[in-house]
Amino acid sequence: MFNNKDKSFNYLWIFGIMFVILIGRAMFFDNNSAINVRGSETIESIVGENVSAKPVQLNFSEILAASDTGKIQSVEIRGVDASGVMVDGTRFRGVIDNDARVLERIAASGASLTIDKSRGWVEHLGTWVPILMGIIFIYWIYRGLKGGGMGGMGRMASAMNPTKITVGAKTKVTFADVVGINHAKQEVQEIVDFLKNKEKFQKLGARIPRGVLLSGEPGTGKTLLARAIAGEANVPFFAASGSDFAGIIVGLGVAKIKEIFEMAKKNAPCILFIDEIDAIGMHRGRSSFNDQDREQTLNQLLIEMDGFAGDSGIIVIGATNRPDMLDVALLRPGRFDRQVYIELPDQTGRREILELYAKKVKISPDVNLQNVARGTTGFSGADLENLLNESALLAARNNRKQITPADVEEARDKILMGPKKDRKISAKDLKLTAYHEAGHAFVSLHYKDITDPIHKATIIPRGRALGMVQRLPIDDKVSVSRAEIKADIAISMAGRSAEEIFFGPGAVSTGAEADIANATYLARRSITMAGLSDKIGPVAINQVDTFGRRSALENASEKTAEMVDVEIRAWIDAAHKDARAIIFKNKAMVKTLAEELLKRETLSHEEIEKIVFVKKKKK
Repeated sequence: MFNNKDKSFNYLWIFGIMFVILIGRAMFFDNNSAINVRGSETIESIVGENVSAKPVQLNFSEILAASDTGKIQSVEIRGVDASGVMVDGTRFRGVIDNDARVLERIAASGASLTIDKSRGWVEHLGTWVPILMGIIFIYWIYRGLKGGGMGGMGRMASAMNPTKITVGAKTKVTFADVVGINHAKQEVQEIVDFLKNKEKFQKLGARIPRGVLLSGEPGTGKTLLARAIAGEANVPFFAASGSDFAGIIVGLGVAKIKEIFEMAKKNAPCILFIDEIDAIGMHRGRSSFNDQDREQTLNQLLIEMDGFAGDSGIIVIGATNRPDMLDVALLRPGRFDRQVYIELPDQTGRREILELYAKKVKISPDVNLQNVARGTTGFSGADLENLLNESALLAARNNRKQITPADVEEARDKILMGPKKDRKISAKDLKLTAYHEAGHAFVSLHYKDITDPIHKATIIPRGRALGMVQRLPIDDKVSVSRAEIKADIAISMAGRSAEEIFFGPGAVSTGAEADIANATYLARRSITMAGLSDKIGPVAINQVDTFGRRSALENASEKTAEMVDVEIRAWIDAAHKDARAIIFKNKAMVKTLAEELLKRETLSHEEIEKIVFVKKKKK
């Protein structure tokens, strides 16, 4: 990436040679720094071959006692370690206090005393390595400041916090690999046309967008779409993350912005992709030190994008999950002047995504991908890929050669609700759960012409739920009617209603906690935001803020807020009463459903309908 790489390598060799010379000189002189109190003879020269092969271990008091009685012939001290020879030729080793009075006492006994003050290579490393590192760091800073701009601080920034980019690479991803987001592909198609044939646009005087902002939920394919644009146009693709421009030293982000844009200019036409751009592109105006450095990085990004010539051939693509956090200057025309919101795929898009990923796994012909697409509302492309991967893992775990419908069903339940629980459930709780879910299932079947049809009912515990009733939409919904909302609230209250009817008011459990929360949410949103209440009227009262935090009612007086609470309670009470009436009128059918759930644990839509309609015919 840099031109003076070989030169820097030579400097490292020079410093290495200097380091070896310094260490060698220090060790050479220090090894001759022993102080001999009574002469220069060593232990071996005094005792010769009579020295015993294995030294004995003495403690401090034993060494002093032996020296006082004249039994020690010679002793060598290095720090607190002592070794020497007795008069009878026995070698000894021990620990001694390196104190002047102690050494004088040993020398006064007539022993030959040698004090070794030399240091080993470990001590030399501890002294010289920090010094050498400091010299290298100072020289490094000096080179960065002296070089300036891209040649100096830019190189230092890249070395300390390298940007993850691929220079001049061309991606093989094309629009054929991107499915389920056709509207987004149409929005960026003219960018591909410009990169392929910019003369067509220049003749008309048209200015192609210099920047494109891709926003949307995580996993919707923003990065994949950016790669596909480069692949379709057959131009180099440069990719970096917003966090790559944040460093521990102030000013490194600015230098790295300059670096990546300089490389893009040299390889134009090309695509420059910055993922999670909100890491450096958030609103300016805060006062903390870290924000000041980030704002400098953002300012440099704005300057670089605004400095492009109209025909530079560089398209900057940014991706973020939070477009509301970006600075307004980044979104003005001339920078990110085109914004493409990538929505979660609809049912048709989910089917296309599943068909694409199904080619990469071995899947049974019995798997109905259309039904899978119906049952995965709210799934992103990444979620759908994970669904098939989990299905493949389950199939492999069960030694199957292909993914079966049961594997897909189990994988979906695992993703939505969590894995199955192995804990033991009492017969009383299991019976209560069966009647609870039977109530949900029967009321769902009762409203089948108004709301989503039932898919299955189960009493197998998953996550925090002891059982559940799943409903699958036939088509993607654009809007929901008041009748359907009230039916959904009644279905939510059906579990509690079944518990009250079959076990009495005193036996109701906390199993309806999630149902009551869902019913309250539907009622409150319908009344305060959709204007579906005749008493409150078509007014927007409670606006959900940007960050999803809970807040008090807005645009409402205390009296209106009380009216809203009363109306929500009225909606839920009416739905509760409706659900009780339906279940009480059909107690025998609900009881049969509950008993079948206790026997089979899971009932499909067809099995539930068969049980209910057969019972009706008998009546």
